[in-house]
Amino acid sequence: MRVVLLFLLSAVLLFGETFKLYLKDGDYHIVREYQVLADRIRYYSTERGQWEEIPKELVDLDKTEKERKAKDDRITAEAREEGEEEKAERDLKREIESIPVESGAYYKEGGQIKALKQAEYQVITDKKRHVLQVMTPIPIVLGKATVIIKGEHAAFTLSEDRPGFYLRLAKEERFGIIRLTPKKNERIVEDVAIVPVSKESVEERKQMDTFDQQLADGLYRVWPEKPLTPGEYALVEFSNAEDKDDIEMLVWDFAINAAQPK
Repeated sequence: MRVVLLFLLSAVLLFGETFKLYLKDGDYHIVREYQVLADRIRYYSTERGQWEEIPKELVDLDKTEKERKAKDDRITAEAREEGEEEKAERDLKREIESIPVESGAYYKEGGQIKALKQAEYQVITDKKRHVLQVMTPIPIVLGKATVIIKGEHAAFTLSEDRPGFYLRLAKEERFGIIRLTPKKNERIVEDVAIVPVSKESVEERKQMDTFDQQLADGLYRVWPEKPLTPGEYALVEFSNAEDKDDIEMLVWDFAINAAQPK
């Protein structure tokens, strides 16, 4: 069906197009079409709006057809490119409409968009242990703190090494993919150093290089620049809270498994 539409579009563009009927003396006529008869060329002159004839031996048909074909090919290519651009725009619109309006992280699997489960994490300090609820910053003491997720492995696993995620931000914040460090019964998201004088938090995370494509306001597609090696990872949305003693972070954990042999 798409091929038929493209053909019709090209035909419409070509119909009524004028071209040059070249003469061997270097002159030409602007024509809409022509017919090759036994010893003459019959053509429709767009300058005079009528059919006229000229001896065949005076016309440079090779040059006329060569230029006409080049022009027709250019028009057809432009029509094809325009059709492809329109298709790309329709595909992008459908892609955006398929993502839920609720903030969160999403992954396309089997042609369906699935929401990723947000991971609960803990901030551990030398003196206190806190469990961070969704979007609720917690105070941390001066010194060192570690952000962890309970369990050694994520429940959500992928075999592809360059997965693409959709992220609809809760608010305009930074985001990315980080590698988690497994330990016994837990995975480290990041270490946080609290500077005693300014009380600023310095976050240390293993952030991967990613490509980020903005699809709409607050909606992004993010995927790694290079293949991820098997291991534990997380898609994160993060920012420092206004209070420098607090940290805000949203985490969606996942694992990359070694590709199964075909």
